[in-house]
Amino acid sequence: MKKFLSIAVVIVILILVVFFWWRYYFVFGEGVKAGNLNFFVKKGYVFKTYEGRLIQDGFKSATPGAVQSNEFEFSVTDDSIAAILERNSGKIVELRYKEYLSTLPWRGMSNYIVIEVISTEESTKTKNLPYQ
Repeated sequence: MKKFLSIAVVIVILILVVFFWWRYYFVFGEGVKAGNLNFFVKKGYVFKTYEGRLIQDGFKSATPGAVQSNEFEFSVTDDSIAAILERNSGKIVELRYKEYLSTLPWRGMSNYIVIEVISTEESTKTKNLPYQ
């Protein structure tokens, strides 16, 4: 009976470890998004994380007939990527990201973690203004 109980405990621990890995560290998807970098901030009470929002062209809506801007909220864990994004607020940026199933406090508030800034360019809205 003691042997059976110890094997059962090991199996339960293995199942919990696999579940924790799958829930918090398994990369569900990877992709690229481009849009206007609306804001980028460092915030948090205990874990200071970088959070940002990208406004993409077009509109989306959860309910038919409603209009909502197409926003992509993301987190950044790498300080060098954060420095690049801080200098490019208001510009068009193209970001490569990983999507996780759940968040961790030290990784950020979003399921989307930016891993690379592919390109940055001036917004066409500010490029054609007559007073610049």
